[in-house]
Amino acid sequence: MVSLNPVRVLKHEAEEERGEMARMSSIIGAIAIGELVKSTLGPKGMDKILVSMGRNEGQVEITNDGATILRSLGVDNPAAKILVDMSRVQDDEVGDGTTSVTVLASELLREAEKLIDQKIHPQIIIAGWRDATNVAREALTSASSDNSKDEAKFKEDLLNIARTTLSSKILSQHKEHFANLAVEAVLRLKGSGSLSAIQIIKKSGGRLEDSFLDEGFLLDKKPGLHQPKRIENAKILIANTPMDTDKIKVFGSRVRVDSMAKIAELEVAEKEKMKDKVAKILKHNSNVFINRQLIYNYPEQLFADAGVMAIEHADFDGIERLALVTGGEIVSTFDNPDLVKLGHCDVIEQVMIGEDTLLRFSGVKLGEACSIVIRGATQQILDEADRSLHDALCVLAATVRESRIVLGGGCSEMLMACAVNAAAAKTPGKEAVAMEAFARALAQLPTTIADNAGYDSAQLVSELRAAHSQGKNTMGLDMDKGSIGCMKQLGITESFVVKRQVLMSASEAAEMILRVDNIIKAAPRKRVQDRGHC
Repeated sequence: MVSLNPVRVLKHEAEEERGEMARMSSIIGAIAIGELVKSTLGPKGMDKILVSMGRNEGQVEITNDGATILRSLGVDNPAAKILVDMSRVQDDEVGDGTTSVTVLASELLREAEKLIDQKIHPQIIIAGWRDATNVAREALTSASSDNSKDEAKFKEDLLNIARTTLSSKILSQHKEHFANLAVEAVLRLKGSGSLSAIQIIKKSGGRLEDSFLDEGFLLDKKPGLHQPKRIENAKILIANTPMDTDKIKVFGSRVRVDSMAKIAELEVAEKEKMKDKVAKILKHNSNVFINRQLIYNYPEQLFADAGVMAIEHADFDGIERLALVTGGEIVSTFDNPDLVKLGHCDVIEQVMIGEDTLLRFSGVKLGEACSIVIRGATQQILDEADRSLHDALCVLAATVRESRIVLGGGCSEMLMACAVNAAAAKTPGKEAVAMEAFARALAQLPTTIADNAGYDSAQLVSELRAAHSQGKNTMGLDMDKGSIGCMKQLGITESFVVKRQVLMSASEAAEMILRVDNIIKAAPRKRVQDRGHC
């Protein structure tokens, strides 16, 4: 007799999904992620409230930034995790387009699901998508323009890109003000693109339009008691060293004494040790000492007696950036003053922002360093304004590095969709069907932008497609009037780098998910129980 029971290879706790079930599980997970962020796309997109659970329970975040929303989700579906990672990479690479890339990838998989129902093999779909991606990229490249040779035109391009980026954010009501702030800050970098020289400081109070750009480095700290509040021609020693009493830091150790006099001797020894350390620091001939860690009362008093401004507990990001912009280096030992590189700046002084006092470092060695101070009513508004401004700065820095621009408002997507459709009409075989599906997925982006604004997307997108078919390649969606319009005249431009990254990342992620025909969830490794104790 032959047993009909199936042979089980995997452990009992392991799970396996095969063939059609695995593919449908992946596609549905990706589409669900796309649907989640779809309503945030475009200038009239909606926001999401994210409420933390666990350690930060009750903490509220309000945002329409795709990467922030997806980063906060705890997803279990493998395909959904791929889209979450993809949006994070998009955010790290170019700073914007995180929602667009997720929506495009999910729409591609929605189209793929229909083709699979028509018995078209995934490998044929992928072959068609690859051809469509190449056609779309060529169309996008040929439609791009570069004004980097003309300084005035290039600045206007940067302003338009900043306005377009901010128009879908919380800062849309004040986009003119913040676009100017972002462009001024990025142009100060003189083409280096090093955003670490731009510091963003959030101060609650005031209104969003009270935000400003300060040409200098701001540190949210105060000098110690009885120390100078203003120093000219500052020589700065930046350190990361303990400046509390040197305790015996062996866990569980004790010091036994037989009289109070012995305790006094220990305290004196500790004081002398700290005094020697401060003396070593003062030998560096610096008039400003900034420490990553705390500075206790006794060393603070010694610095005050020497006329040195001492700043404690400078946050690590602040101290790293401070070392960069002042040209100094962070030290932790002080035995070789000749080998230590001090930071320099013209003036360190206290300034008031709202009700808070900060230190401003003016005339720093890295001349492009600056600080953007964001004001706002609540912490949630400040956080979202920070994210929005960071996106704009990243896009502008990417545009300065690669200066080509394309038109926004759904214009570039429709341009690529028409180019792919035209190529599909000349392609024999089933790949043409996949290319048409790719074009439909691209056209879903302007459709979603119109839907989120409450307009008739079917009417607007059909008008837009007709305009592009007639050769009007600058037409896009004017979301203020609810009609199609010339994006060049309206000044709605976007960075070529962002659009190219959206196209390539979405097609690659969708292709990877479509290739899957088997999902195996490995059995968890069991912890071995210690049976030695009864």
